[in-house]
Amino acid sequence: MSAPEEDGSGTAAHLALEEKYAGGKRQRGGVRGGGGGQSRGVLVSKALSRLLRHQAGNAGIQLDAEGFAALDEVLNWGPIRSLKVTLAEIKDVVASNEKQRFTMKLKTPAAPVDPSAEDGTAPSHYLIRANQGHSIKIESAALLERIALEAGNVPPRTFHGTYFAFWPAIEESGGLKVMGRNHIHCSTGTPEEGVTSGMRKDAELVIEIDVEKSLQEGIQWWKSDNGVLLTEGGEDGLLSTRFFKKVTGRTVDVGVLWEEGERLSSLPEGIKGKVPSGKGPRGRGRGGGGGGRGRGRQ
Repeated sequence: MSAPEEDGSGTAAHLALEEKYAGGKRQRGGVRGGGGGQSRGVLVSKALSRLLRHQAGNAGIQLDAEGFAALDEVLNWGPIRSLKVTLAEIKDVVASNEKQRFTMKLKTPAAPVDPSAEDGTAPSHYLIRANQGHSIKIESAALLERIALEAGNVPPRTFHGTYFAFWPAIEESGGLKVMGRNHIHCSTGTPEEGVTSGMRKDAELVIEIDVEKSLQEGIQWWKSDNGVLLTEGGEDGLLSTRFFKKVTGRTVDVGVLWEEGERLSSLPEGIKGKVPSGKGPRGRGRGGGGGGRGRGRQ
């Protein structure tokens, strides 16, 4: 049984979760496409993520080698077009997104000035990409900064956040798996330390990873523009428990579960492993209780 990790379930699970903000039913008091009272900026951000991470091919939008898409084509995609998103809104979402999920740049060579546009630019002048989180296959070296021992850029600390409900399956499968995405997502710190990308704020367990040891064994690592640490794991898409430097509770003291690649203990009795809201298909996971095997997403 593969670990139902929140860093990426099957692509279908990603898309099922995202149906509520693109192409779904009208919600009372919300924008068409669902949203459950979410702000317009959040709806736009989620729709962009859905397209640029997962749906570009199905939408007939070509991503270049670095994962960029033409912004005018992005704005013409049905769920985004239905929101009537403007260039100004896209710029604001890219600039203000807390986790810096997107990068936007002018095409080169520069497009001619558009006299009808306030700053002389139009959507057709821009390219946009998601910085990480893809299920669409993109060459890592074109999109990301390679982390290597010889480059001297190995982060001093690397963490992966997960949940009590997923932990038994992680141990059973022998580590973390990429699942439906291209990479396992990690961070350089915890939310308490001000890190906003790479670990969810409600993560219950923190896995510290020995990146240096994994690099020595041939595992590749990358860093995205927004500071998320990423790895494809080994040939089977698995980042082995051998590289678990330390596993502890984040807000609940569960002791030390693993240290230096060795299992020390199980989760204490009485710890309830409830699959977090929004981490399973259409927000529901299978199981829960004392370590259910629901599917999740990053």
